[in-house]
Amino acid sequence: MQHDGTATTTHPGKGDGDPRLPLREKVGYGIGDFGFNLYWANISAFLLIFYTDVMGLAAAAVGTMLLVTKIFDAVTDPLMGALADRTSTRWGRFRPWMLWGALPLAVAGVLTWTVPGLEGGGRLLWAYATFSLMMLAYTVLAMPYSALSGVMTADSQQRTTLISFRFIAAFAGTTVVNWLTLDLVRWLGRGDEALGWQLTLGLYGLVAIACFATVFLSTRERIEPPRQAQRTPVRQDLLDLLHNRPWLVLFALALIIMVTIVMRSGSLVYFLKYHVERPELTGAFLGSYSIALAIGAASTPLLTRFADKKRLLAWLMAGVGVLSCAMYFVPRDAIGALLVLNFAIGLLLGPKSPLAFSMYADCADYTEWKTGRRATAMTFAAATFSQKLGGALASALIAWGLAAMGYVANQAQSDASRLGIVLLLTVVPGVVALLAAWVMRFYPLDDPALARIQSDLRARREAAA
Repeated sequence: MQHDGTATTTHPGKGDGDPRLPLREKVGYGIGDFGFNLYWANISAFLLIFYTDVMGLAAAAVGTMLLVTKIFDAVTDPLMGALADRTSTRWGRFRPWMLWGALPLAVAGVLTWTVPGLEGGGRLLWAYATFSLMMLAYTVLAMPYSALSGVMTADSQQRTTLISFRFIAAFAGTTVVNWLTLDLVRWLGRGDEALGWQLTLGLYGLVAIACFATVFLSTRERIEPPRQAQRTPVRQDLLDLLHNRPWLVLFALALIIMVTIVMRSGSLVYFLKYHVERPELTGAFLGSYSIALAIGAASTPLLTRFADKKRLLAWLMAGVGVLSCAMYFVPRDAIGALLVLNFAIGLLLGPKSPLAFSMYADCADYTEWKTGRRATAMTFAAATFSQKLGGALASALIAWGLAAMGYVANQAQSDASRLGIVLLLTVVPGVVALLAAWVMRFYPLDDPALARIQSDLRARREAAA
C-alpha cells in the first residue's frame, strides 16, 4: 500500500511529545543485538556441525535433542516475559536485566561448546543439559531486551527505525561470527579444535557482556503500562494474547520464517563442505550473506515509507521463496552464481526481522487498546518462543534429513546424502518462505488501523493524566 505522506499514515502514534529518539539511544539499543548474535549466529550456523563433527554425536539424536529442549523453552519464555513485566526498579522494568543476565549467558555459552571427557550417552546428556542452560540464560536477557523497544517510543515509524538499528547490529554480529569463527577456532585452538571452540565462545562472551552493559547505560523507558495491568495474573496475559489476532498471525509467521532462515544457514555449511567440496568458502558465503542481511535491515525504514509492513513482508518472503528454489538448478561449480543468489536472498530476508519485531510492539498496543491491559514483555516472550521453536525445528529437520539420507560425518557422501543437503538449502526453505508470504495476508494491522489505535491510546493516556 502506498503512503500518502500524511503523519497519520506514515507515523501512526505521532504526537506524544517529541517521538524522535536520539541517535545515541538508537545505536546504544542496537548494540545489544550484536551481543546476542555472537550466540544466535553460532547456534544457527555451527552448533549442529559442532555436535556431529566435533563432539561426535549422531545426527538424528542431535535433531531430537534440539527439538526436545524447546519444551523447556515453552515454559521459560512466557514466565520470563511475565517476570519482566512485573519487575519494578528505579532503572525501569527491562533495563536491569541487561546487567543481571550477562555473565550467566557467557558461562553457559562456554559450557555448551565444551567437549566433555565422556563417552556415548554421557556426551549426549551433556549436550541436553548445557544447551538447555544456555537457552535459559539467553531467555533471561532476550525477553526484556525485546520488550524494551516497545516502551522506548509509542511512534510506529520510530519503532521501525529503532529496531532497524537493532538488526543492523545483529547482522553485524552474524557477519563477525560467520566470517571469523572457524579461523578463531583454528588460531586459538592451535590444532586442538575442541579447545578452540571453548576459547572462541569465551571471547564472544566478554564482548557480549560489554554490549549488554551499553544497552543498560544508553536507553530510557518512556511508556508505563496501565496500573491495573501489573495486578492481573499471568494467565490473563496469556489469554489476552490468544485473543489478539495480529499476534496469532505473527506467532505462526515467526515460526515459519525462522525455519527458512535457520535451515538455510545451518545447511549451507554442509552444502559447501560435502556438495561443493569447497569448505574454505564457508566464511565468504556466510559473511557476504550476513552483509546482505545488514543492508536489507538498514533499508527497512526507507521501504516502509513506500509500502506498509504487511504488504512489504509478504512480497519479500515471496521473493525469498522464488530465489531459493532457483538456487537448486545452479551447478555446484558455478561459485559466482551461487554467491550472487545467496547474497540476493540475504537482501530480501534482511528487512524481515525489523518488520516483525516492530509488529510485535504494535501488537502490545493492540492488546492495550482492546483490553486496557498491557503486557509488553509477554507479547515479545511468546513471539520469541515461536522463533526459537522454528529455529529448533529447522535444525532438527536438517539433522533428521541427513540421517535419513545416510549422512556420515567427515566422509565423502553418497549421492542420496548430497541430494538431501542440496534440497535442505534450496527447495525446502523456498517452499516454506512461500508459505510465509501466504500467511501474511491474514495480518489485520495496516497503517490506517495503527493510526487509529495510537490516536485512541494517546487520548486515553491524556485523560488519565
